[in-house]
Amino acid sequence: MTYLIAQPCVDVKDKACIEECPVDCIYEGGRMLYIQPDECVDCGACEPVCPVEAIFYEDDLPAEWSTFAAATVEFFEPLGSPGGAARVGKQERDAQMVADLPPAG
Repeated sequence: MTYLIAQPCVDVKDKACIEECPVDCIYEGGRMLYIQPDECVDCGACEPVCPVEAIFYEDDLPAEWSTFAAATVEFFEPLGSPGGAARVGKQERDAQMVADLPPAG
């Protein structure tokens, strides 16, 4: 199991979670942040600092945002597990279902 980032992060990207992550497994996409599941050590440090409550333990992901699990998989397909977000920097893309969402506001 791992942590996932869901809908509330879209178009917000506060990045407090990135600062708290001890293993640099939170990657920045064009419209939201994503947690690399193979790099996440399930410490939970990211969850309480998220100001919009977008981070969930996988088993606790609300049903209304269940598609964000697949979006995470899709986002990391071309990247794999590069060993830290700082290595690759911001990605100017998102999973298709995230890219297709109307702008938050």
